[in-house]
Amino acid sequence: MNHIDTSDFYGPHVTNQIIRKALHPYPAGLVIVTKLGARRPPDKSWQPAISPEELTAGVHDNLRNLGLDALDIVYYRAKGAIGPVEGPIAEQVTVLADLQRKGLIRHIGLSNVTAAQVAEAQAITNIVCVQNNHNLTNRGDDALIDALSRQGIAYVPFFPLGGLVANEFVNAFTPLQSSTLSNVANRLGATPIQVALAWLLHRSPNMLLIPGTSSVVHLRQNLAAAKLALPPEALAELDGIAGESRSQNVSR
Repeated sequence: MNHIDTSDFYGPHVTNQIIRKALHPYPAGLVIVTKLGARRPPDKSWQPAISPEELTAGVHDNLRNLGLDALDIVYYRAKGAIGPVEGPIAEQVTVLADLQRKGLIRHIGLSNVTAAQVAEAQAITNIVCVQNNHNLTNRGDDALIDALSRQGIAYVPFFPLGGLVANEFVNAFTPLQSSTLSNVANRLGATPIQVALAWLLHRSPNMLLIPGTSSVVHLRQNLAAAKLALPPEALAELDGIAGESRSQNVSR
């Protein structure tokens, strides 16, 4: 495991400070990926931070708290709660490209974006990864994943094991719930979480996973998902879960 996903607005600041305390000086080959586009005022709300000044300050905050001279990869996280909203992002990507030319950023990624926004950013600079909301029941990015794979661009699903209620940043995370997922997991002698992660890894070769956990036990279970083989019949059942979810939403 050599990929850590973080941001200085987590906490704020605390997460990066913990990473630095635990791992600095960083081992060779470790890729620390951070993101910009939000801030956390004292009331702990999530507010946009997308002006050139805010993005530049965000880069320096991440550098300082991580103890780095340059950031491996920086995502620009576009506006929208847990789903992308169409709109121009050229100004923000241009700011990051300028900071890249100054040597403060090595690579640039995008988060919470549409295919059109990816194309807009690619006209400005090279994009190495895209991080969007995607999992067994939320399959809206299927076409984008395939397009990025053809270009050799990594896709990083956030909320790979569920999502937030009511399209807001609230403390109401809802884990994936599906009888099909549970049945497949039982047959394979695995946990539903492991099967959901394995399905993502089977989905496309450009997939990178960032499941969060505060438990060492769950961390080890998550890592074991990389070795879980899903037979064709299990993949077919899992692929159908998104259709089940849509039917349930319509019936409600």
